[in-house]
Amino acid sequence: MYKPRVYVTRQIFPDALDLIENHAELELWPDEEPPSPEQLKAALAEVDGAIINVMDRIDHSVLDAAPNLKVISQVAVGLDNIDIQEATKRDILVGYTPGVLAKSTADLAFALLLAVARRVVESDKWVREGNWKISHHPMFWLGSEVNGSTLGILGLGGIGLETAKRGMGFDMKVIYHSRTRKPDMEKKHGFKYASLKRVLTESDFISIHVPLTSETHHFIGAKQLKMMKPSAILVNLARGAVVDTEALYEALLKGQIAGAGLDVFDPEPVPPEHPILGLDNVVVLPHIGSASNQSRREMHLLAARNLVAGLQGNRMEECANPTVYDSLGI
Repeated sequence: MYKPRVYVTRQIFPDALDLIENHAELELWPDEEPPSPEQLKAALAEVDGAIINVMDRIDHSVLDAAPNLKVISQVAVGLDNIDIQEATKRDILVGYTPGVLAKSTADLAFALLLAVARRVVESDKWVREGNWKISHHPMFWLGSEVNGSTLGILGLGGIGLETAKRGMGFDMKVIYHSRTRKPDMEKKHGFKYASLKRVLTESDFISIHVPLTSETHHFIGAKQLKMMKPSAILVNLARGAVVDTEALYEALLKGQIAGAGLDVFDPEPVPPEHPILGLDNVVVLPHIGSASNQSRREMHLLAARNLVAGLQGNRMEECANPTVYDSLGI
């Protein structure tokens, strides 16, 4: 009996690999570093399906090199690394993993918010470098009060919603701007919808949760940063290119805003010599929003189930281009 061939571009949880191996011939990329574009093309040249992540760019040249490819299963909620339109033209199903990572990513958004607000990383470094020469000083290490402040959410999808709920738990006033207004969420949780301008001008903390598209590229730039309070803190766990990095650096350097917490960058990985890494009012992380044991395992299992379903001619649990179902008669 024919078994489809599958390539997995990164190590994932063993039970997800077992699930795939029950239905397909599996090959796994062996290294910690991601495959180069040329290596990715070679790996996908003769396979029927693939599990990828956000560091794997799937464009028309990769798809041209993979004529047998029927299913792409992404271990992420964002899809900006995949040419969805091109995959759809070729009747290639694209799966992804929304929902299961929302809570863990929101936890990290709040961790960044708190770390910047209370200068956690900066003061940790100060202690480790032996600078703590006094037991206590009433005017040292003053940070921003989180409780009772205003949290602005940009993008009230799954992660934005969970971040907003955490803000309510800290007695914050939550306002949001989203492509689609969510009156049911407003009624249930007490959030307030506001214009983008109002979110930018009134918020003490702004947390970004919009997908990266052509419309949201540099969604936050010099103009938007100038609208924010000088005491405001920006948190980004969406995609790096949603924020103009150079404009953010200038705003932080000049004190136009007070600080930033960044889990994503443009470019990514961020070059170690980038000047934004030299600022004390920035906390930086290596794109680890969903990196809890539970969330990553659930993401890997969902990605595996999406892959197997697509290979078997069934509907996925989470499909980014369901119009392909009609073409495939599913």
